[in-house]
Amino acid sequence: MAVEKRLAYSIVQFLRDQTHGGALNSDEQESLEVAIQCLETTFKISSSDCHLAVPQPLREIFLNSLLKNDNITIPETSPSPEDIERAEQLKNEGNNHMKEDNYRCAVECYTKAIELDLRNAVYYCNRAAAHSKLGNYTEATGDCERAIGIDPTYSKAYGRMGLALTAMNKYPEAISYFKKALVLDPENDTYKSNLKIAEQKQKEATSPVTAGLGFDMASLINNPAFISMVGTCYLMSGMMSNAVGGPAAGVGGMSDLSSLIEAGQQFAQQIQQQNPELIEQLRNHIRSRSFSGSAEEHS
Repeated sequence: MAVEKRLAYSIVQFLRDQTHGGALNSDEQESLEVAIQCLETTFKISSSDCHLAVPQPLREIFLNSLLKNDNITIPETSPSPEDIERAEQLKNEGNNHMKEDNYRCAVECYTKAIELDLRNAVYYCNRAAAHSKLGNYTEATGDCERAIGIDPTYSKAYGRMGLALTAMNKYPEAISYFKKALVLDPENDTYKSNLKIAEQKQKEATSPVTAGLGFDMASLINNPAFISMVGTCYLMSGMMSNAVGGPAAGVGGMSDLSSLIEAGQQFAQQIQQQNPELIEQLRNHIRSRSFSGSAEEHS
């Protein structure tokens, strides 16, 4: 029962702090005071039982739990002014590395800044951007979660979470985070654009055209190498078709190349006839493949 009493004592302390905060009206304050009395009666505790107090307030314990990852927790004391100043310098260095596409160096700088000031949501959010550039999307989402835990009103953290989730093909979750970002920053065109892209990708992933092909065509469409190959083959087909029809036709293996191009064209025509929607999806995907967050500035 000792643990339960200490927990109840911490809850009562938290409720008392709320009654002294001045943000409650008279009815709300009265309700909390009744709750405090009920807890004290049930667990047989009182405000004089100082031996039941824990080193950290309940709110700090809860915040630590939200941010817990790799044994990183918010310290009981705030960083010194010197540490805060140095952390800002490291953040700025990281931002410069991002501009120069030195993403690994940026991660290192942001990590050092975080070690000096674990309470700054900007450092986690910036590191998330660097991780995303390196393809470390799991690490990016973890940093976004920490930033949101520190500052639930930080719209950029929701936006960057949406980008990382989109890259992981988790489109419903990405859409949810982009919408949360827009609630906090309704006029942000980048969030609006990325939301549309995520919604389009979600439609492509659940399209009956791609679902009925017998393999994961949605993933294939989202594969940059496949998109590049399609574009290259399309260009080469046009170029080489002209070549085999010119003066060099029939010389040194060009007839074999002509047969290959003809087979490829027949295959493309067959896909066009059987799945015209798929071809249109590929075209749309090529047009809208780039995210709007590539040129996003860092805090």
